[in-house]
Amino acid sequence: MGDLDLDLLERLCEAPGVSGREGAVRGLVRRELAGLVDEISVDRMGNVLAVRRGDGGPRVMLAAHMDEVGLLIKHVEEDGFLRVHPVGGVWSKFLGAQRVRVHCSAGGESLLGTMYESSDLGMPHEKGKVPRVDEYFVDVGLSGDLAAAKVSRGDFVTMDRGLDRMGDRVVAKALDDRVGLFVIIETLKALPGGRAEVIVVGSAQEEIGTRGATVAAHGVPRDVGVAVDTTHARDLPGVAQDKRITRLGEGVSIKVMDRMQITHANLLAFVRALARDRGIHHQLEVGLPGGTDAGAIELAGDGSPTIALSIPCRYPHTASEVADIGDITATIQLLEAFLQEVTESVLAPDSAGEQAPSSGR
Repeated sequence: MGDLDLDLLERLCEAPGVSGREGAVRGLVRRELAGLVDEISVDRMGNVLAVRRGDGGPRVMLAAHMDEVGLLIKHVEEDGFLRVHPVGGVWSKFLGAQRVRVHCSAGGESLLGTMYESSDLGMPHEKGKVPRVDEYFVDVGLSGDLAAAKVSRGDFVTMDRGLDRMGDRVVAKALDDRVGLFVIIETLKALPGGRAEVIVVGSAQEEIGTRGATVAAHGVPRDVGVAVDTTHARDLPGVAQDKRITRLGEGVSIKVMDRMQITHANLLAFVRALARDRGIHHQLEVGLPGGTDAGAIELAGDGSPTIALSIPCRYPHTASEVADIGDITATIQLLEAFLQEVTESVLAPDSAGEQAPSSGR
């Protein structure tokens, strides 16, 4: 595989789109997929649905979510400061002094702002306290009247950070999960036509409860699902070896179990063998405290087997998420191999352990 198109990854990460406000990301994804698929549409939930027809093979749903965590404006104060409400799992302790973009519905402009908090943090009696999200405000440098004219309740706020190269890694806001979308797009670019029919879902509103994937999975017949998302890499100073979940630089993470899903045994064995046989760097993941679109896909419709392929990521849900370029490459390689080799027999219910128990005689 050649060098990754990091310009595309940069454009995906920099596009603004908190849950329910994914329009800019949706437009970019549609443009990138247009020449790679046979059909493309948007459903009523705002999911992008794209189909590449196959030649009688299994129907494979690939999902990666378009939304990012962020904030909504809930109040414009008389002096022009903006009060906010979280969208998704926002870590309040990482908001202080961050530069943000307020995306104004009136006039369509965006305003640069700075996040700060209005508690007495820094005073002796506040030592060690982590401010709540509702203690933060956004300063956009405007008077009260001008701020009220430009900013409306419900306007959304994203981190104001671009993508940068950092050694063999990239750092950006919204790698979760623009890198998943990137992996799917790059895989389709590299993938020759084959037996499998591929249904791509750019899902909406994952960060507030896998809502888009749930709707899409109820409406799209499939034989197997694959969610491509980030996962925690806690290979950090002071973190015990058994708490690290995944490590940067050790390859694509193959999901065994998280809070929302446990992977179908035959499917897991097939993917592990595929990675091993193709020499693709990989690691196994057990114990993510959250979940992915895989959990929603697996529970919708007829319970089709589903697996998550994840890109390890440090500092999730912050303005400076970090991923390893080699891990991204390995994820593309494994997804491409999966689409080339998956068959209906792989997806049969697991029969291991179903023999009659011994009587002990």
